[in-house]
Amino acid sequence: MFQLNNIIKTYECRGQTVNALNETSLAIGDNEFIAVIGPSGSGKTTMLSLLGGMMAPTSGKVLFRGESLYEMSLVERTNLRLRSLGFVFQSFNLVPWLSAVENVQVPLSLAGESVATQQERASELLSRVGLSGRLNHLPSELSQGQQQRVALARTLTNDPQVILADEPTGNLDPDSREQVMKLLSDFHSEGRSIVMVTHDPFAAQHAQRSLSLVDGTIVDTPNVSSAA
Repeated sequence: MFQLNNIIKTYECRGQTVNALNETSLAIGDNEFIAVIGPSGSGKTTMLSLLGGMMAPTSGKVLFRGESLYEMSLVERTNLRLRSLGFVFQSFNLVPWLSAVENVQVPLSLAGESVATQQERASELLSRVGLSGRLNHLPSELSQGQQQRVALARTLTNDPQVILADEPTGNLDPDSREQVMKLLSDFHSEGRSIVMVTHDPFAAQHAQRSLSLVDGTIVDTPNVSSAA
């Protein structure tokens, strides 16, 4: 699915060069569930951004199904994200003045679907994540766990092959954390690949494989037992 070939990512900060990722090569296969763990500033979110086509490496190549992401045009990368990738964020990234169902409709609207199709699909997805009774609630009227489930429903609108999740349980109470990880495990069991950045040991246990990132260097630890 993904292949990182000799990736280096550096930033310039106050006249100094900061290494976010040291020379890194990594393969991520179809239907893998990978947890990327490590302290703040270790390069986890940078790696996720590289995989998501949102941040070009300083050197090296990021391949998705054999195609070099950063040799594509911006339009091609955007279309790839709309077609094949789903994103989950710690901060949920919901539009505060839109209802739950309207938030899930946003990607469908961008894809040019009819209003009727948008509403039907969004309602189905919210029902799937246990929110059929909250369709018309604003984000401020939902708990943090419910907001993350709205975000998960929105992620599924394009039926993505890959879900990239950045600290999906970071703001959640234990019950909500368990619900979210159950949903992500279900999405994986349906054949999707999941790459999840997390500092949460409970979340990491659901992955098949763990990548530890320390100071921009990856240590690959296969065969993590799954709690799913």
